[in-house]
Amino acid sequence: MKLCRFDENRLGLVADDGIRDVSAVLARLPSVTYPFPRHDALIAHLAELRPEIERVARSAKALPVEKVKLLAPVANPGKIIAAPVNYKKHLAEALADKGIHHGNLVQEIHKAGMFLKAPSSLVGPGEGVKLVHTDRRNDHEVELAVVIGKRCRNVKAAQAMDCVAGYCIGLDMTIRGPEERSLRKSPDSYCVLGPWLVTRDEIADPGSLSLKITVNGEVKQDAHTSDLILNVAQLIEWGSAFYTLHPGDVILTGTPQGVGPVRPGDVMLATIERVGSMRVEVSAA
Repeated sequence: MKLCRFDENRLGLVADDGIRDVSAVLARLPSVTYPFPRHDALIAHLAELRPEIERVARSAKALPVEKVKLLAPVANPGKIIAAPVNYKKHLAEALADKGIHHGNLVQEIHKAGMFLKAPSSLVGPGEGVKLVHTDRRNDHEVELAVVIGKRCRNVKAAQAMDCVAGYCIGLDMTIRGPEERSLRKSPDSYCVLGPWLVTRDEIADPGSLSLKITVNGEVKQDAHTSDLILNVAQLIEWGSAFYTLHPGDVILTGTPQGVGPVRPGDVMLATIERVGSMRVEVSAA
């Protein structure tokens, strides 16, 4: 199943002939009061809502994908956890290019650990990236994004995949400079998630996917998730050793070699095998 959010917070099931509006299913979510839960309610109840989503979709009119504004498929992630330098070739690239490391100590992920991006940085592909500090280098970083499906803590890698709701394409946009990662990677719109959520059952092995990004039609990053230093299950094990993971939390698994700058007016096209493609426009904030 592929699920998207579009236009004014509509819920859609992505079918071969377009997007089928299944927003009526949202009325089945439990009502909540303040203080609101620290997770995404739809992701938390996705398994039980799935039969109703499929039923409503059968009678819904298909909307052309190109006619809707795609939002982030996860509305309320409590946390966005990101894995730095998780591809060997990107580690070598970062060490060699001062424009990337800016004098910062660059270490492989085992030593660097993971970092957090602010949930307020999240947008969908239809909203675009709005660059700040355009006097500095702003880079694209395409990544496989993992969406957590249930509450878990201290989960072992052998059981970690049971905690996954599904996968998206992620763009970990980055301002280069001397500051700590989370600051430079958390401005508004610097985390793009989309084009939809592909449920776990559709992707047998997240470690066997090609991923690519073009900027203005030119290929910039072209790699394969089999080159990850720490795979999806290992990242979940590590992340859950530090945090309780909740439904809707996102783990960005790291970017491969080929990162480079984007500027206002550029158009990025990110693609991950078995997930899809998303077109993202770049502008100035």
